[in-house]
Amino acid sequence: MALVKSPKADLRAHYKKTFELSLIISLVFLIVAFKFFPNIQEKKVALEGPQELINMEDIQQTRQENRPPPPPRPPIPIEAPSEDVLQDIEIQSTELDVNAEVSAPPPPAEEKKTVEEPQYFVAVEDMPEPIGGIAAIQNKIVYPEIAKRAGVEGKVYVKAFVDTKGNVTKVEVQKGIGAGCDEAAMKAVKETKFKPGKQRGKPVNVQVSIPVVFRLQ
Repeated sequence: MALVKSPKADLRAHYKKTFELSLIISLVFLIVAFKFFPNIQEKKVALEGPQELINMEDIQQTRQENRPPPPPRPPIPIEAPSEDVLQDIEIQSTELDVNAEVSAPPPPAEEKKTVEEPQYFVAVEDMPEPIGGIAAIQNKIVYPEIAKRAGVEGKVYVKAFVDTKGNVTKVEVQKGIGAGCDEAAMKAVKETKFKPGKQRGKPVNVQVSIPVVFRLQ
C-alpha cells in the first residue's frame, strides 16, 4: 500500500508563496533606504606627519693596495764533506810501471746450461707398442711376496714415456693396487723395448698408458 504524504508537511506546496513574499519585503526595504538616506558621501582622512630630511653622503672608493711579494724559499742545505773524511782519502800514483808483472784476469764463470725436457705427444698416427706385445711385459713381472701372502690381485696402469728410439725414459703409476705391485709393474715396463711412435712417418716422443695384470694362479 502506497504511503500518502500529508499536505501540511509538504514544503513544496508553500515554496512559491514564500518566495514571492520575501521578494516583496526586500523591494520595500530597498525603496525606504533610498528615500530616507539619499546622500552617502565618503569622509576624507588627512594623513599628516613630520617630514624628515635625509642627507646623502658621498662614499669614497677604497683602493686595493698591492701586497708585497712572498719571501724567497730558503736554499736546500747540502752536506759538505768534512775535513776528516778528506784526510783519509789516499790518491794513488797514476804513473805506469812497464816492468811490473801483471796477473792474468780470472776466467769467466761458467754458465749453467739448463736442459729442457723433451715434449711428449699424447696421441699420434702410430702409437708406440712394446716389442713382443703386452705378453713381453707380463713375462718380466716378478710377483711380490707380500702381495702373494695378502692375496692382492688387480690391474696396474703405468704411463710410459717412449722416446724416438723406443726406449722408456720415465714411468709413472696412473692407478695402482699397492702391496709392491706398482713398483714391480713400473720396473717391467721400463725394461721393455718399444716400437717408437710416428707422426707423418717420423718417430716422435709419445706417452702411452700400459695396463699390467697381477693374477694369482
